[in-house]
Amino acid sequence: MADLKAFAEQLVSLTVKEVNELATILKDEYGIEPAAAAPMMMAGGGAGAADAPEEKTSFDVILKAAGGQKLAVVKLVKDLTGLGLKEAKELVDGAPKAVKEGVSKDEADGLKKQLEEAGAEVEVK
Repeated sequence: MADLKAFAEQLVSLTVKEVNELATILKDEYGIEPAAAAPMMMAGGGAGAADAPEEKTSFDVILKAAGGQKLAVVKLVKDLTGLGLKEAKELVDGAPKAVKEGVSKDEADGLKKQLEEAGAEVEVK
């Protein structure tokens, strides 16, 4: 394990010139075309992981339609959001609308599951 960590440290600290040489060696001697790895390593200059696209961390739960059990959905929206009954009904009637915004993936999935069990059509963005 320590050897792999040391190897990873060496890879991360390579210069652009060294990365190009490594790519040439891998291609010529081993037949490996490291096309996807080389640009990522060169672009970051050692910070390749930071250049990767960020994983989405906040999600919006969108009520697309109330479905056949509108009253149950209104009650559930009221409980989940802390809105009053009138505001929850307006949210459900105005679908598609966001029930909650900027929540974690786990919370968004939980809300979606609860709303779908109540009969609503829900989307997580």
